[in-house]
Amino acid sequence: MTPKIEKTMTFGELVKKFPNAVPILAEYGMHCIGCHIAIYETIEQGARAHGLDDAEIETLINRLNEKAS
Repeated sequence: MTPKIEKTMTFGELVKKFPNAVPILAEYGMHCIGCHIAIYETIEQGARAHGLDDAEIETLINRLNEKAS
């Protein structure tokens, strides 16, 4: 069973477990994953900081999970 990506994961966890997620994050303007603070932020916090609304965050999470499987 493939682990599921949750919006409460930190960027550090996401990139460590799913390095192929980086291009999808970049599409949503979250290219700053290398930033020292980003490793402590959750995907949801980072997405909101980049102006994504609830629907866009859910789409992002779904796309990340599709890529991870």
